[in-house]
Amino acid sequence: MTGTPEVLDLDRLIDDPQTRIVVCCGSGGVGKTTTAAAIGLRAAERGRRTVVLTIDPARRLAQSMGLTELDNTPRPVKGADTADGPGELHAMMLDMKRTFDEVVLAHADPERARAILDNPFYQSLSAGFAGTQEYMAMEKLGQLRATGEWDLIVVDTPPSRSALDFLDAPGRLGSFLDGRLIRILTTPAKVGGRSAMKFLNVGMGLLTGTLGKIFGAQLLTDLQTFVAAMDSMFGGFRERAESTYQLLKAEGTAFLVVAAPERDALREAAYFVDRLAADQMPLAGLVLNRVHGTGAPQLTAERAQAAAQALEENGADHEPRQAEAEALAAGLLRLHAERVEVIGRERRTRDRFVAVYPDVPVVEVPALAGDVHDLDGLRLIGRQLAGSTD
Repeated sequence: MTGTPEVLDLDRLIDDPQTRIVVCCGSGGVGKTTTAAAIGLRAAERGRRTVVLTIDPARRLAQSMGLTELDNTPRPVKGADTADGPGELHAMMLDMKRTFDEVVLAHADPERARAILDNPFYQSLSAGFAGTQEYMAMEKLGQLRATGEWDLIVVDTPPSRSALDFLDAPGRLGSFLDGRLIRILTTPAKVGGRSAMKFLNVGMGLLTGTLGKIFGAQLLTDLQTFVAAMDSMFGGFRERAESTYQLLKAEGTAFLVVAAPERDALREAAYFVDRLAADQMPLAGLVLNRVHGTGAPQLTAERAQAAAQALEENGADHEPRQAEAEALAAGLLRLHAERVEVIGRERRTRDRFVAVYPDVPVVEVPALAGDVHDLDGLRLIGRQLAGSTD
């Protein structure tokens, strides 16, 4: 079954003042970072104050925008052509630990904040504990949205399926904070009465002795100290994560799934579409990057191969110069035939996706001869995303 998908109207999406967040997700190596940057640049040059947030550790975004580096603070991108309007373009890269530190400093008194920041368990947690990056991405997105400073926030997520792990951050955090170990470690501080404390201290002594043998006494001490210092902040973490999660589901947020016209990439894209639907997240459409084309679509692969063979067979009877030209023409015909076969394979792969997801709008971006490494390249991608010839 084949079909023509609805075309994604990118300009309509980014021009809509109700659109405040665009989230680009997809597997690795499909041009997701470039897509996010191109969308941000086009939105800025069409008059919107835009920030692009990447949580992909690759440095391509900074390079393509002419920045020496990106960090946890939005940096203005020079060269964005917004002279005729109020638009601006800023870019930043999530610094997981710094974002965690900012949260602690903002929501704890100075003494408690220092105790948390100096705690070895916190330092390990904030530097690379599983799930911390996704949760901090939620925090940073919430911070950017809360300032009211940005007309549009474009989020470039990590590659592979972990790109949607931040959707699970509120639930995962809640499970951690409500887990049995955390409840046990915080119980002595929450239960009043000397006799109750005496009873709990006996139980805690037995428990911590056992846990100390498993984890190490120092690690357990660090964990207990961390939990005691963070206790008053746990509820705030959960509430902010849930608030950002609801923001992602709200009107004004749009998810774009980015893929290449290849079987594995579109299989991953199908996973993203299904997951977003299951979580009731607003999917705007599919960006199909690096789609091949030809300037002679009427010349089939079979005809090109036949013409190449005829030239090669006749070349032996011709003068050397003519034979050389015919050999060159035959080689070009065979290259064309290969390209036509690639185009056919890509279309069949796309059509299979469209058959399963007929209601997902699609925009196709032609394959480029080289990588995008500057603003002009991003502008070209932006025009292709919008189907524009300006």
